Amino acid sequence: MTNYKKMYYTLFNALSKAIENIDVANYGAARVILIEAQQKAEEIYIEAEEEAPETE
Repeated sequence: MTNYKKMYYTLFNALSKAIENIDVANYGAARVILIEAQQKAEEIYIEAEEEAPETE
């Protein structure tokens, strides 16, 4: 089962960190934070799908 709560917290925390970096004009760091969060959320989703039993 996909853990949407974990995905949400991952993305929300990254957004908060990215906004902090944007506020001090550190756009490169903000971009990296967002990319890494996107990748982590994708990993969470893919792992959940791989663990889910197949249904027809």
